[in-house]
Amino acid sequence: QVQLVESGGGLVQPGGSLRLSCAASRSIFSINLMSWYRQAPGKERELVATITSGGRTNYADSVQGRFTISRDNAKNTVYLQMNSLKPEDTAVYHCNAERFGAIYWGQGTQVTVSS
Repeated sequence: QVQLVESGGGLVQPGGSLRLSCAASRSIFSINLMSWYRQAPGKERELVATITSGGRTNYADSVQGRFTISRDNAKNTVYLQMNSLKPEDTAVYHCNAERFGAIYWGQGTQVTVSS
């Protein structure tokens, strides 16, 4: 069992930056894949970024070059650094972990990009 708690969301102006954190209740060293998803009102959930246990990353085209996913195994935390934010990045951002075939979700953190 893995509990995930996201933090770091908020209101930011277009062009601004935020860093989201996802703290896990246990060591993430053995977690095969950790991801960030987002869901905007009236839209389907979208995969934003992934990071493997080996540190390999992948990004949605819409955030490539602006967002960076990273993990700190010592702190059991995964981060999503978001730069050059746009209004269309507004959504609830959820952390996701896949471990030995089981999938875990956090409760989400709201990101609003608006002037």
